[in-house]
Amino acid sequence: MADVLQQSYRQVLRDRRLAFLLGGDVISKIGDGMVIVALPLQTLRIHGRLNPAVAISLIEAAPYALAVAASLLFGLGRRRFRPRGLMLADCVLRSVVLVGLAALAMAGLLPLWALGTALFFGCGLRLTAASARRLIATQLAAPESRFSVNALLGVSDSLAAYAIGPVIGGVLAAAVSPAFVLLLDGASFLVLLAVLFIAVPPMSKRNTDGGAESGWSILRTVPTAGWLFLVVVLFNLFYMPVEVALPLLVRHDFGAPASTLGAIWTGFGIGALLGAAVTNQLRRLPQVGLLIAIIGGWAGCVLLLAAASGPLVAAIALAVGGLIYAPFTPVAYSLVQDLLDPARHQPVLTLWSAGTAVAAPVGLALSGPLVQVAGVRGGMLTSALLTIALVPAAIMSHRKRRNSGISQ
Repeated sequence: MADVLQQSYRQVLRDRRLAFLLGGDVISKIGDGMVIVALPLQTLRIHGRLNPAVAISLIEAAPYALAVAASLLFGLGRRRFRPRGLMLADCVLRSVVLVGLAALAMAGLLPLWALGTALFFGCGLRLTAASARRLIATQLAAPESRFSVNALLGVSDSLAAYAIGPVIGGVLAAAVSPAFVLLLDGASFLVLLAVLFIAVPPMSKRNTDGGAESGWSILRTVPTAGWLFLVVVLFNLFYMPVEVALPLLVRHDFGAPASTLGAIWTGFGIGALLGAAVTNQLRRLPQVGLLIAIIGGWAGCVLLLAAASGPLVAAIALAVGGLIYAPFTPVAYSLVQDLLDPARHQPVLTLWSAGTAVAAPVGLALSGPLVQVAGVRGGMLTSALLTIALVPAAIMSHRKRRNSGISQ
């Protein structure tokens, strides 16, 4: 893994096709970042008699449900997909659905059930497309650049989805409407669609044939990869109450406008951007130990968020959280890719996306009632305590495998 870690961002971006693809990735993630703010705000406008926390949890879970099933279909099975074709289909589907929802909302004709149903079907390819995006990016680069490519995708998440996107989404949702933000998100996927046609050549159809192994069978035969899978799933599951509670914390406890929610998420994005920028400098640290430290550090930030007395403290808590969290995804993905032969990447990464994403609908579905019963701050406190409880369990699990002679 040492050769992989020695690659710099500048060396990776010398490949023009890869740089162009990452640029399109940034634009689409800006759109998704705007929706982080706009979607709960749109939900609060149309939730009717349904409890607002429950409504937010249901709407935010809707884009994941069918997407998880689609990823499991490929991850648990032996059939392969063509990454470029799947990304093209996802771009078309999501742009059509988002533009349609925006039009209905602008006309005042969008009920809550229609919003949830459209997101359920319209985002059905989002997880397999995310896996395809990572596969394409790592395939366009040289093998020794894999860690840096994964880290750059993390920079894209931090810069676009959590720094630029939320602040733009908050401002536009307040100045125009949440529906207008949905419209812009749909347009962002048309940009990514054009980038795919220009930068990514068609790939061989042979990868769609049945493979010898499913993602699940591979994880079972590589215990460290299976361990990473379990840790990441639980980490994502325990995070979800924050997504439900934060809009309510801003609106009810702080009495702040919609733009404040965007500013707080931007605090996370700025921290995550700084963390992503220095991720490559962490290459000499024990990678599994680094993941465990990230989990514990994030839990501490959620504790601070739960105790926040105002928007400034909340923004600081999420900024530090973003700084700590940023290396998590590139380190985890690089670890699992380095553990496996390239032919095994697609089924494992697809199942990985599905398994970790299961935490989103399950966690969000549970978070609504949790926040309703425990309160906004109580829900965040529960999230932090569960995450902290994961740290010793992860350490013990790793030690047990290391003592058994299984390498990292």
